[in-house]
Amino acid sequence: MYISECLSRYIPGLEYRVLEEKEVVSLGFLNAEADKVCSFAAEKKYVSILSENIKMLITSDEVAKTINLNKTGCIIVDDPKQTFFALHNKMREENQYVRGKKNTYIDPTAQISPQAFIADKNVVIGPHVIIEPFVTVYENSTIDDGCVLRSGCRIGGVGFQENRNGDTIETVEHFGGVHLHAHVEMQNNSCIDRALFPWEDTEVGEYTKIDSLVQIGHAVKIGRACLITANVTFGGRVNAGSNVWFGLNSTIRNGIIIGDNARINMGSVVVYDVKENESVSGNYAIPHQKFLYNQLHMLSGN
Repeated sequence: MYISECLSRYIPGLEYRVLEEKEVVSLGFLNAEADKVCSFAAEKKYVSILSENIKMLITSDEVAKTINLNKTGCIIVDDPKQTFFALHNKMREENQYVRGKKNTYIDPTAQISPQAFIADKNVVIGPHVIIEPFVTVYENSTIDDGCVLRSGCRIGGVGFQENRNGDTIETVEHFGGVHLHAHVEMQNNSCIDRALFPWEDTEVGEYTKIDSLVQIGHAVKIGRACLITANVTFGGRVNAGSNVWFGLNSTIRNGIIIGDNARINMGSVVVYDVKENESVSGNYAIPHQKFLYNQLHMLSGN
């Protein structure tokens, strides 16, 4: 599809200028992993994280001057961010953009409470899955072999992506999905939001165990065999490795990268990336040994 055609169709009256237009498949953020994506950049500082997959950029004249137009075409508008999200929301009407509808498939060995709600389209539930009462599974959700969802869990709901438009706030549509890999277990009243863009899933790796009252935001990627204790909050697009421990009431800022075998200790507020095998504590979280050193000196009065 061509973004100029979509803008003319869905945002009539918008003034824009096209530089070296290229065909795209979807919309996405600047670090999108999907192929042939259109993104947006309102400031020059964001150009440094431009993925090779970005073939079109909704941007300003100033930013466009820094772009290699042989690789990435540009759409020049007055407000790139607002234009991008307005187009994304309107694209619900574009069959090339949103996921097609398929009848839900539930493996005959799955044990599903009659008090659970399973969307009748775009859900796949694998063998030996257990779904307890009052669980909700929305469209675009895949639940693999042996997963267990305890009472009150919500899988694939709309995430919290809001866009300010003047003195109003508009909710951004979520067209992606959720994928729980084999043997994931979720305790009561935890929530996993679906991804924002249609090509992407929020993912939880096999054998990861999730305690009660955990919030996992849109497009989060959690690796294999992680332990996530109660009241942990993940902002959108967090990318966590395998065998990570998330302590009680820890909070992970959106977009954070956490390496394999890391340890996020109880009550940590994580605002910086965490290295492989690193243990962090505190608000804002720092390496655990440094945290203990600081605490000791505070207590001693030195």
